[in-house]
Amino acid sequence: MSSHAQKTRPLLRQVCHSWSKEAHTTQPATLRRFTTRPALAAEALATEPSTSTALDPALDPALVASGSGEKATKKTMPLIGSRRRRAALQTSDNIPFEQLPYQCFQEARKILQANREEKLGEIEEQRARLVKLQAQPTSSAVAERQKDNRVTSMQKRLEELKVLADINDPLVKKRFEDGEGDMNRPVYRYLADREWRSYRRKVQLQRIMQMSVVPDVLPHIDPVAEVRLAFRRRKVQPGEIVDSRTSELSGRLNIHVFDKGERLVTVVVVDPDVPNVESDSFSSRCHFFAVNIPVSPTSSSVPLMTLPADEHLLLPWLPPYSQKGMPYHRLAVIVLQQPDGRRLDRSSMLKRVKRDDFHLRRYLSQYGLKPVGAFLFRAKWDEGTAGVMERAGLPGADLEFKRKRIGPLIKPQWPLKKFKNRLGLAGLPSKRL
Repeated sequence: MSSHAQKTRPLLRQVCHSWSKEAHTTQPATLRRFTTRPALAAEALATEPSTSTALDPALDPALVASGSGEKATKKTMPLIGSRRRRAALQTSDNIPFEQLPYQCFQEARKILQANREEKLGEIEEQRARLVKLQAQPTSSAVAERQKDNRVTSMQKRLEELKVLADINDPLVKKRFEDGEGDMNRPVYRYLADREWRSYRRKVQLQRIMQMSVVPDVLPHIDPVAEVRLAFRRRKVQPGEIVDSRTSELSGRLNIHVFDKGERLVTVVVVDPDVPNVESDSFSSRCHFFAVNIPVSPTSSSVPLMTLPADEHLLLPWLPPYSQKGMPYHRLAVIVLQQPDGRRLDRSSMLKRVKRDDFHLRRYLSQYGLKPVGAFLFRAKWDEGTAGVMERAGLPGADLEFKRKRIGPLIKPQWPLKKFKNRLGLAGLPSKRL
């Protein structure tokens, strides 16, 4: 035995002796001796490996803060809150929002709570005044009209007070950022409307004006409802060119309104770029027409494919297409609000509606429809258009439009040649002039 082994052997014996002594005195709870009785439930749970694993912070929708992580997470679940908030949560303790140990924060919450109590008192006072005004009798039509105007003004003020009572609450803003806001409450409708008008409404309105949807399809529009379109799981951006195979089947509309109550709307999809060879101009074609669709702040999804045909449909979905050689076609999705929530007579409209040579202005004036929202996407000839037209039974897939080149009406002449012709010196060389 070497000298090194002789020196380390006593130390090794001491370590092994202490380990065996500790193992006999402190036996773990998960170690069981041999026995014929069944294992206890608690011990069985303790011996089994845990199958519940926490989400990776890089893919957690409440914690992910990198650009690549956000793209990967969006494929499976929506993100929660802003990127700045998710980055802050990665390094902070899991403390309830109301119990944050910051004296300035808690004192500010007390001030906001006192302001809220004041606004609640004003709400009760306004409600009492409104009930008293509604109970007053009127003697003439003019007085009735004045009373209605005052009631409308007081109701508007009441909704403003409801918003002011909760607009500064940090918990309200947190729930709204997390997508947990209740759209039945005025404050969440106000926040959603403000967020939409800050950017997305401007983009939609810019596309509509830039692509001349106004005045080609509508005389004017002031959008008050957000309209989104998706085909299957593919969300369409305003003004985007959509593949013909993607838009072959009707998609899903999301119509977000920001005022309380349910209303009935009409949805029309119009193509104003249909070529008319005979008149050498363009006409309009209706690709979808449905009426009496209920929409509310809490019910915004409208699946066009599953709408009952006997209740809503006037014209079913026609796949958008553009023939070969033609530029892109504009497809305008117009949402029209029906007056006073009144249902339109679908049976009588069926006799008048036609798909080709469609003019939306006629229906606006005839039925009192008001445009409240619009969306725009485009279609052009691609490798799948011929198959889409064949499956839909549409003619013209074998046609190709070509621009006719028109030559000049007068043969162009150089200025020096014109001068020679005028002087009768066409045959003389230019150096002698």
